[in-house]
Amino acid sequence: MSDQGASLISSSSAPPPPPGPPPKVTNRGRAAGPVANSNADSSDLLDFEPFAAPGPRGFPPLTEYLDIWEVDMMRKPTEANKQQHHTDAFNSDYLIVRRGQEFQVKIVFNRPYKPAEDKFALEFVIGSSPLYSKGTYVPVFPTEDRQSSWEGCVKTTSDNTLTMGVTPTADCIVGQYQMFIAVMTPYGIRRTRRADSRDLYILFNPWAAADAVFLDDDKERQECVMNELGVIYHGAYDDIAERSWNYGQFNYGVLDACLYIMDKSEMPITNRGDPIKVTRKASAMLNSLDDNGVLVGNWTGDYTYGVAPTSWTGSTEILLTYSSSKTPVCYAQCWVYAAVFNTFLRCLGIPSRVVTNYFSAHDNDGNLKTDIILHDNGRIDRGRTKDSIWNYHCWTECYMSRPDLPAGFGGWQVVDATPQETSDGMYRCGPASVQAIKHGQTCFPFDAAFVFAEINSDVVFYSRKKDGTMDPVKVNQTHIGRMVLTKSQGDVTRRDITSQYKFPEGTKEERTVMEKAEGYGCKRETSNPPEADVDLVLPALGVSVGDDFELTLEFVNRSDQPRTVDAYISGSVVYYTGVTSSEFLFRDPTVKIGPKSSVKETVAVKSKSYMKKLVEQANLHFIATGKVKETGQIVTAMRVVTLHNPTLTVTVSGHNKANEEMVVTVEFTNPFSFGLEGVYIRMEGPGVMLPKFKYYSVIPGGSSLIWTEYFTPQRAGDTRVIVTLDCPTLRQVHGQASLAIKP
Repeated sequence: MSDQGASLISSSSAPPPPPGPPPKVTNRGRAAGPVANSNADSSDLLDFEPFAAPGPRGFPPLTEYLDIWEVDMMRKPTEANKQQHHTDAFNSDYLIVRRGQEFQVKIVFNRPYKPAEDKFALEFVIGSSPLYSKGTYVPVFPTEDRQSSWEGCVKTTSDNTLTMGVTPTADCIVGQYQMFIAVMTPYGIRRTRRADSRDLYILFNPWAAADAVFLDDDKERQECVMNELGVIYHGAYDDIAERSWNYGQFNYGVLDACLYIMDKSEMPITNRGDPIKVTRKASAMLNSLDDNGVLVGNWTGDYTYGVAPTSWTGSTEILLTYSSSKTPVCYAQCWVYAAVFNTFLRCLGIPSRVVTNYFSAHDNDGNLKTDIILHDNGRIDRGRTKDSIWNYHCWTECYMSRPDLPAGFGGWQVVDATPQETSDGMYRCGPASVQAIKHGQTCFPFDAAFVFAEINSDVVFYSRKKDGTMDPVKVNQTHIGRMVLTKSQGDVTRRDITSQYKFPEGTKEERTVMEKAEGYGCKRETSNPPEADVDLVLPALGVSVGDDFELTLEFVNRSDQPRTVDAYISGSVVYYTGVTSSEFLFRDPTVKIGPKSSVKETVAVKSKSYMKKLVEQANLHFIATGKVKETGQIVTAMRVVTLHNPTLTVTVSGHNKANEEMVVTVEFTNPFSFGLEGVYIRMEGPGVMLPKFKYYSVIPGGSSLIWTEYFTPQRAGDTRVIVTLDCPTLRQVHGQASLAIKP
C-alpha cells in the first residue's frame, strides 16, 4: 500500500471532534441521584405532600387539624440541652448536641395534643439529597408504637405545649442538620417551612459508651475535649522548651470552619459519622498539598507572603481565614499542623492531644535506618549524607475504637497532617494505632510502619572508602525517639508517654517488637560493628542568642593502651528538621589519650561566627567524629544546642471578673546592638480575647516597646493571655500571663 493510501485511511478513521464544549460528566446512568458531599447544601422539603390529587375545588381548609405555632430548640447555654451535652462553651446561637444522648425540643400547637388522634413527626435532614436509607433523612415519632432509628418520646405536655425528647443513634452522621415538623392530615402531610432557627449541630460524643470515640476517663475527657489551652513542647531532648497555644474550639465560627473543611474535601455526607474516615480525610485536608487544604507548609525561613509559623498564637485566626477566603493559609510547620488538627478534632467531639517526639527520624518510608556517611578518615561527608534527624516533631493523637483492627488496638491513634510522604496517593498519615506501633504490628492500617520508623530508626554511621564501598562502623539504636511528651491532665506540666510507644531500649520485649516489624518489611541494620574503646562525650549546654560560649569535648580511653584520635569537630546552623543551613565552625585536632584516662578538648565559639547565619528557632548542631589510629575504629558524638531567645513580659490588671474590662500590657527590650525590622506581635487568650496583632517597622537596638490592650473576659475559669513576637531576624519569642477569671 502506498503512503498516500495509508494517510487517507488514517484520516478517514479519525473524524474531527464535534464543535462546542465537551459534555458535562455526571452520575446519570450510573446512580439514581448525586452523592451528597456538602453539609452547606440544604434540602427544602415540601410544605405539603398530598396523598391524592385535589378535587375540582382543591383541598379543603386544614385549620381543624393540628398546626404548629412555635418551636423552641432550647438552645441557650443556660438550658439543659447544652449543659447536659457539654456544649455550653460554644459561642453559637444554634443548638449543639452530641449523638447517642437525648436532647429536648419544645413545640407549641394551636390546640392541646391528642395522642390517639394526632400524628406528627420531627424530621432531621442533612445534605442536599436526603434519604432514609443513607441516614441523611431521619423521621422521629413521639409514640412507642412507631419508632425509627432515632428514638423519640413525649416528655411533658401542658395546655398547647409539648416537650419531646430525641435521641440520635450513637453512630449517626456528624454535622449540621435542618429540622422540620410534619403533621399528618387526611389529605396529606403538612410541614413547617425551612427556618435557620431550627438548625442544629450533632457532634461525636466521648461521654456515650456506644459512640466509637467514647473515653471512659472524665479527667482525660476534660483535658482532650473541653480544654482550649494547650502547651506544645519543642526545643531539644535535653533542653525542653514549651509554648502555649489557644485551640479555641469553642470560638465563634470555628465549628462551621471545621465542617467547611470536610465540605471542601468533598467527603460524602454518609461517611461523616465514622471517626476513622473523618480523621483520615482531615489529615489530608489540614495541609494544602493535593487538595488546597488549610495550611501551606514552609521551612525556608522566608515568610514574606504570609505569617511565620512561629508567630501564630492559636488556631482560630487560621481556621476562620481559611473558611472565609476559601484558600490555603500561609504558613505552617509541624506544631502548627498538629495544633490546628487538634482544634478540628476537639471541636467535633473527638478526644485529641498534641504530642512531641524528640529526635524524630523522617522520610524513611518504613526503613529503620538513618544513614550518616563518613569519609575514610572519619570526617562527615555532607555531600552524601541525605537523611536528617528532626530535633523534634509534633503530631496529633485522637481516641477511638478500631473495629477494623483486632481487639486491643483501639484507643489512642496517631494522625499527622504535616506533609511528609504520600499515603494512598495523598499527603496524610493515620490513624495509626499507638498499641500497634508499640507491638511492632506495622501491617495494620493506616501508616503504622511510617510512624514506627519515626521513633525506632537506628542511626548508622558508614565509612565510605576510596573505591566507593561503604562499611557500617557504628550503630546507635537509642538516639531516635528518645522521648515523647504531651500536656498533663488539668495542669500545664508535661507528661512523658514514651512507654506508650515503645518498650525500654535493650529489653527482651523491645527486641521481639523489632523482629516482628522486620517480619512485616521494616528493614534495619543487622550488622554489629565492634564498639570502639574510646568514648566521645559532648555535654549539654544552655546558651542564649548572641552569647559567646565554649564547647568542651571529652575523649575517654577505656583501654589499657594509649590512643590517638584524629578528630573532626563541625558546628552548623540547622533548621529544627535537622537540615543544615550553613557550617560556621570546623576544627580537626589530634588528641592523645593515655591508658584508662580522659582528655578534654575545648573549642571557643564566638557569636559573630553564627549570629548572621542563624535561622528560625536558632539551633546549632555540633557533630564530632574521629578515627582511632591504633585500631581504625570510628568514634562519634552529636549535640543539638538550642539558643535561648529573649522573652516578652506580659502582665494583666483588673478585677478578674467575667464581663468586666481588663488590661494587658506587653513589654519587650531589644537586647541586640542592631535593630529588629518587620516585627509582628500577636496576642490572644482562650475565653478572654480573640486574636489581635500589631506591627512595628523597626525596634532599634537596646530600645523597648510597650503595647497596652483592653479586653473583656467572656467566661469564668483559669486561662492565659498568649503573646508572640516575630521578625525575620528573631523567631520563637513568646510570653504569657496566667489569670483566673471569677464569675
